[in-house]
Amino acid sequence: MASHSILQTFYASRKWRGFRLGLIAERGNKCEECGRIIAKTSDIIGHHETELTPENVHDVAIALNPDKVSLTCWDCHNKEHQRFGYHSSARKQVYLVYGPPLAGHMDIVHQSMKRGDIIVDMDAIYTAVSGLPRYDKPDNLFQNVIGIHNALLDHVKTRHGKWLNAWVIGGYADKVRRERLANDLGAEMIYCEATQAECLERLSMDESLRHRQKEYEGYISKWFDEYRE
Repeated sequence: MASHSILQTFYASRKWRGFRLGLIAERGNKCEECGRIIAKTSDIIGHHETELTPENVHDVAIALNPDKVSLTCWDCHNKEHQRFGYHSSARKQVYLVYGPPLAGHMDIVHQSMKRGDIIVDMDAIYTAVSGLPRYDKPDNLFQNVIGIHNALLDHVKTRHGKWLNAWVIGGYADKVRRERLANDLGAEMIYCEATQAECLERLSMDESLRHRQKEYEGYISKWFDEYRE
């Protein structure tokens, strides 16, 4: 069954319809976002804070949890999902996430990103192209990887596509290059703050890099040598 059909089946189910009507009976016919009174019950949307997917739609702690579902009008619901006239390139936010190796770039992104955001990350592109672990980057693939990377940056710069927000990840120790890229992309800069000692400690605890300790110690040391605030 297609993803769309799985979700539609859930929204048409007795469980969901009864759950939504129960929330309306308990909370009233008012949009919990803008406060507008909604005359027709059928126009009240049950909005999931965690967007439903085929993977989580059967998890009652997400799909049927009253603490994670709000009642909204169509207007507020469309704004939340940036669709039907509310999706605009002007609304797209771009973030340049930079810092030393093993500073936890992806952890920061995962805490804030939404489903439908785009991530531009050289390590992830290498993995996608080569099928190898993140730390294994064959030199002969560099031209292909940098080509894909630059094409994605161009999409971000021109706001091409229907992505919501963009997260551009890298070391960017060079202040001039970092600020030029942020300016070109119209990006807000987010610094992954970590000391050299903290990065080295994370390296020592990363089992996937235990055979590349010296190599990554060099990357970390080089970043801190080159970094300018």
